[in-house]
Amino acid sequence: MSATSPLAVPSFRGRVGRDARSGYPAVPHRYRLHLALSCPSCLRIAITHSLLGLEDVLPVTLLSAVPDAADGGHLALRPLYEASAHQHPGPAAAPVLSDGWTGRIVSTHSPDILQDLGRRFGSHGPCLYPDGADERIEAIGRLCEQDISAAAQRAGRSGTDAAERHTALATLLRGLGVLERQFAATRHVLGEELTAADVRVWVTLVQLDTVHRRHLDAAAVYRITDHPHVWSYARRLAAHPAFASRLDLDGIARRHHAHCRGTEAAGAAVRILDWTSGVQGAFSAAETTAAERIGY
Repeated sequence: MSATSPLAVPSFRGRVGRDARSGYPAVPHRYRLHLALSCPSCLRIAITHSLLGLEDVLPVTLLSAVPDAADGGHLALRPLYEASAHQHPGPAAAPVLSDGWTGRIVSTHSPDILQDLGRRFGSHGPCLYPDGADERIEAIGRLCEQDISAAAQRAGRSGTDAAERHTALATLLRGLGVLERQFAATRHVLGEELTAADVRVWVTLVQLDTVHRRHLDAAAVYRITDHPHVWSYARRLAAHPAFASRLDLDGIARRHHAHCRGTEAAGAAVRILDWTSGVQGAFSAAETTAAERIGY
């Protein structure tokens, strides 16, 4: 079974507001992000941070790809958790947005952190949360979580009967079909401009190829590759500096192997995309077939 996020992230739900009345005003240099790029939630935050050019406003501390504490958390985060919740019982997990003024955690809830980066600090970057787009962005999030990631896990789960795996694969292919039709018509998920929905979709596709694929049979993986617009889109964003600079393929693999309890299947040998090659790079065998269909 694929294991991308084996631990429940402890809940801290502070929000960065527009002014001092919020308790956490959007003050430059006050906050810090603590991220493990091998974690999909952290990767989404890191890409968003880079897209918005926040390096000089909100610093980032990168954590080890594989959590190093006995309880599955990060030793480096333990002081923050203990300062924020006395005798905190759970693992010190990432992502974390911390407050340098108080030495405590503001939030561990990635959707809130992403929105606060885009709406409170992102005035000089792309508009990742356009007015009126919240419901569509949330709908894409559900599609990615339920119809792609969760379905891919069920389709590759060892010990599951064939009928259940077949149903899960059908759900996964329908989800990819929704994206395929969208990318046949527009450059990005919600239209011609990059938004938070693109960050979510791209990280989901990274996980599908680098993690979930390892537990699928080869026939299923080849059916997944049969979405040329989806994988052309994924390859195009992989060449974008904000995406490419945050992609830690080795860390993702190490994290997966540290937590995974399932067995690899034949699909592990069928790489879908060369994530490091950029737009002009070499294609894998499956990717070449997809690219030829659309004349890339």
